[in-house]
Amino acid sequence: MLRQAGYDIASITEDSLGIEDTEVLSRAVEEERFILTFDRDYGELIYRLRLPSPRGVIYLRFRPQSPEEPAIIIFNLLQTEGLLFEDRFTVVDRDQIRQRPLP
Repeated sequence: MLRQAGYDIASITEDSLGIEDTEVLSRAVEEERFILTFDRDYGELIYRLRLPSPRGVIYLRFRPQSPEEPAIIIFNLLQTEGLLFEDRFTVVDRDQIRQRPLP
């Protein structure tokens, strides 16, 4: 859905299944990408272990009800005027969004 909307999406499950979170983070930094994830470990890697930050992180903190739900939510967030994701760690719950600056 996001690709169809014109977003350049790289999928770890499609081209690098099984790599470690640190490798995903390194790849995102190298390729200047955002990380879209259900994995809370990226907060620890970035803030506690102080590994290099990607352009931004969007952490979806819920269990999707369908395969399309995360894409719909992300697509709607990206269309929200005034909501910025660059240089931010964004936590998305079903009922709220929280952001903090990346180091």
